[in-house]
Amino acid sequence: MATKTNPGRFFEDYKVGQVIAHAVPRTVAEGERALYHALYPARHALYSSDAFAADCGLDGSPLDDLIAFHVVFGKTVPDVSLNAVANLGYGEGRWLLPVYPGDTLRSVSEVIGLKQNSNGKSGVVYVRTRGLNQNDEVVLEYVRWVMVRKRDLDAPAPETVLPELRKVVPAEDLVIPEGLSFEDYDFTQAGEPHRWGDYEIGEKIDHVDGVTIEEAEHMLATRLWQNTAKVHFDATFREDGKRLIYGGHVISMARALSFNGLANAQMIVALNGGAHANPCFAGDTVKAWSEVLDKAETDAPGIGAIRLRLVAVKQGAAPFALKGEDGKYAPEVLLDLDYWALMPL
Repeated sequence: MATKTNPGRFFEDYKVGQVIAHAVPRTVAEGERALYHALYPARHALYSSDAFAADCGLDGSPLDDLIAFHVVFGKTVPDVSLNAVANLGYGEGRWLLPVYPGDTLRSVSEVIGLKQNSNGKSGVVYVRTRGLNQNDEVVLEYVRWVMVRKRDLDAPAPETVLPELRKVVPAEDLVIPEGLSFEDYDFTQAGEPHRWGDYEIGEKIDHVDGVTIEEAEHMLATRLWQNTAKVHFDATFREDGKRLIYGGHVISMARALSFNGLANAQMIVALNGGAHANPCFAGDTVKAWSEVLDKAETDAPGIGAIRLRLVAVKQGAAPFALKGEDGKYAPEVLLDLDYWALMPL
């Protein structure tokens, strides 16, 4: 009798060029915003206040950029990472349109690379994912690569195809929402006086605050984004009996913590690269620091672009810890994220 349940794809099920339209479309609303702000200490003004957003030239407050990312990402999990060992990294990400309450999002992915691991038990799958709204407009696109188990260890290894990805999205390719202007920006309402010109390339910022990850919170977050990866839910799926914290939960936590020192880095507009350096588990206390990697002017009124490295670490990390002399990430480093954000001049 044929089974009607979905066991998820395994490494040998992927082919380069394969296009996967993911279920299920999701209409997002103010509930997602409220839950996001309950889960993370998120308080960037553009995503908190219709009045502030209107003063910046928008029709109202969009949903947080990472809400769009999580929803689009979550759609892909049953088809891309249900049998994942770990999500490894990101690249070539761009936010192309703001997402507003009432928008309906769906996701489509194309397999652009494959590489079997030397142990023959798993392989790395590269996909380019696009999130589309109800008007079939692309609101977000990014590449990610994920390690996926093999179903049949004797299945032949596919031809290795590694996509050529740009290390950085060029500043001229950043998409600024139509009408956005920071000419009448209210620094008092935003929470900090620091503007684009106050930051120097190479500057590092300790965001000071920390949050201890609770089991209930990360489980709620993973369900909220409809992420069904077994490593996040099933404690028997890993040999250590622990549920792995969804990497996006760490991203949002670190981004929210970065408000203290980067309150005016209002919108994420590109994701240049990212790595989940070490696993995160319930009970870990997450802190964050940032480094200014680059700056660029834009054609939009009063708006500059700032390229930031956002690093999330857990308890025991040395100040500004990243990599050791061997070039490997320090064991306390959880996340290394490289992104562009928009900031008032």
